[in-house]
Amino acid sequence: MNLARLDLNLVVALRALLEERNVTRAGQRVGLSQPAMSAALARLRRHFDDDLLARVGAHYELTALGQVLLDRTSTAYDLLERLFASQAHFDPARESREFRLLASDYAVAVFGTELARVVHEEAPGIRLRFSQTPPTVVDDTATLLSATDGLLMPHGVISDFPATDLYGDSWVFIVSEDHPGVGDRLTRADLARLPWVTYQRTYDSPAVRQLGMLGIEPHVEVSVDSFQLLPLLVAGTRRVALVQARLARLLAPLAGVRVVTPPYEAVPLREALWWHPVHTHDAAHIWLRDTAARIGRHMTES
Repeated sequence: MNLARLDLNLVVALRALLEERNVTRAGQRVGLSQPAMSAALARLRRHFDDDLLARVGAHYELTALGQVLLDRTSTAYDLLERLFASQAHFDPARESREFRLLASDYAVAVFGTELARVVHEEAPGIRLRFSQTPPTVVDDTATLLSATDGLLMPHGVISDFPATDLYGDSWVFIVSEDHPGVGDRLTRADLARLPWVTYQRTYDSPAVRQLGMLGIEPHVEVSVDSFQLLPLLVAGTRRVALVQARLARLLAPLAGVRVVTPPYEAVPLREALWWHPVHTHDAAHIWLRDTAARIGRHMTES
């Protein structure tokens, strides 16, 4: 494929056509006349050797290839938009833009809130949008990172992408503050007999994989797609949950749970900000990463 021969404007037209499934509406969306959009569709059909849009009755439907291209085109468009929005200079006090970050609710609660506070004070025109990290992050990391500004995730889940370390954390267990069967300490036997609440993401963390290496098989009674819900599902029950120490300290007083040290040396957690290499030399991203690293150092020192 010779990219020099391609008209990148066709990416804009392709995205509009696949999403609108109508030549007239697609043209209106990107500011092209109906004949111009029809000509773009004809060029795209020749390039892909496929109709892309097939008439069914009074409307159009995507062909099999069109359906495949739908998600890929959206990702490519976002990447191109970010590529050509790159800046040589960035003044946070004057700029107006949005950064999109993938993060778990734990990362948002512990780190994202502080990042948002600093951005509010130092860069009033900057907006942050946090989105939940999808389960496909392990299988399709490059695509996800290319369509966003960064990913907040601990080491040990993904690799081979640039990252800056933010802060460290540890793992602790929480039980109800009035739990009848647990004193100041937990034993491995306790972890084997007590019902668990767990975070259900498959990629989770090395700390969860460590349990299997120690021969601890949790009896999972409830699983949930939120770290912040774990204390609420533990309070007033016999359940136990493994959570990050920073989050436990934040929520324990509000949720009616208490923190208990693991009966083994739990693997530590090192949170990092990961990004796609296309952003490495962009001035805006450099500012974002430097700001995140500064906040992480402050968290480590405090």
